[in-house]
Amino acid sequence: MFSYYIGNLFLRSRWFLMMASVVVAFLLSFFFPALYEWVVAYAALAVILSIADYVLLFGGDKTVRINRDLPQRFSLGDENIIKIKLTSTFPFAVNVSVIEELPEQFQQRNFQRHQKLPPRQSQELFFKLSPKTRGEYEFGETICYISSPLNLLQRRVKARNATTVKAYPSYQQLKKYQLLALSNTPQSGVKKTRRIGHSMEFEKIKNYVHGDDVRTINWKATARTSNLMVNTFTDTRQQQVYCLIDKGRIMKMPFDEMTLLDYSINSALALSNIVLMKHDRAGLITFSNTINTVVAAEKRTGQLNFILEALYHQQTDFMESDYEALSHFLHNRVTQRSCLLLFTNFETMASLERQLPYLKRIASRHLLCVIFFQNTLLQQIHTTQPNTTEGIYIKTIADRFAYEKRQIVKELRRQGIISILTTPKDLTINTINKYLELKARQLT
Repeated sequence: MFSYYIGNLFLRSRWFLMMASVVVAFLLSFFFPALYEWVVAYAALAVILSIADYVLLFGGDKTVRINRDLPQRFSLGDENIIKIKLTSTFPFAVNVSVIEELPEQFQQRNFQRHQKLPPRQSQELFFKLSPKTRGEYEFGETICYISSPLNLLQRRVKARNATTVKAYPSYQQLKKYQLLALSNTPQSGVKKTRRIGHSMEFEKIKNYVHGDDVRTINWKATARTSNLMVNTFTDTRQQQVYCLIDKGRIMKMPFDEMTLLDYSINSALALSNIVLMKHDRAGLITFSNTINTVVAAEKRTGQLNFILEALYHQQTDFMESDYEALSHFLHNRVTQRSCLLLFTNFETMASLERQLPYLKRIASRHLLCVIFFQNTLLQQIHTTQPNTTEGIYIKTIADRFAYEKRQIVKELRRQGIISILTTPKDLTINTINKYLELKARQLT
């Protein structure tokens, strides 16, 4: 009882100002005795108002019910909507201050929202959270401080709603990019269209309509039916597509509060979804100094969930990546020619030259696409105009690193290895477009 009626009572600054004015009035009445009776009446009024405010807040079964609606899991790097529903049972309007105990990963210790609730009505508060790391996010309690129209006292109401939400790789991107799998070109389409392939995998015979390629006319079927008939073809299916993710120390480099590893994981999930929609088989291999996680390339029910769970648990171990071990593993375990998309990073030509023999060995047996990152900070430095000697040196060094990135692309191309040099922000769209391009060219 004490905890409910006294422990949840808080005094507002207006109450302290009122009490301070009572004290000042009594001091003045000491010098002006004629004011004493008026001061006593004012003090009594202050006490009556305080009691009245207390009765308004704690009398009866009036309260504010709190219901927090969280998604089952967070999408990494995306905005996730949190909803708090407040339902008032007070017969008068109340002012509510909502304090949310957010997970420590967000580093927001002053989260507070203010809302005025009409009598016996409900209102909803919305806010967005964008997690930058995978893992568990522990939410504490939702606390409300309620004030009556007198606004002298506050009543605290707690919702015992502590819970934990896991942040998974960006599953929100799946719907965002799924139209790419059905568009006629490797660009983001505006409507869903059926893409007719031109490979040698036969689909069906249909009546000729204006616009069909005359080279696909089936003359035997035309002779039998006395109508022009054409063959239609679809993309070659059931090709193996593996996402190879480098988990070495270089992938811990941060950009916009997320690491290169997390950008790669988000992109691998979106790409795997597109691969499965194109009726190919999607797989996953992660490695650093050893081979860590392997999800065999399959096209089966739940394959995307298997990949999602595998990606959720990936963490860098700050070791040097062993491409020789990767090459041996692919030689022994991935015997069918496959499309391999390698997410890694090379900052200098020297770092590429150390791994180039193993990349060439992989490319001799598979279609290899190396995906690495532009340093956006270097791009910003390149666009500035330095006015000091130190600034000139910094810009020269930045230009040198940017030049080496371009040289890496040329060297990979000279060795017959496909490459993508992209910013972390554009990684997913560029990777999907490259896959669709390779698919359209019948290279996968």
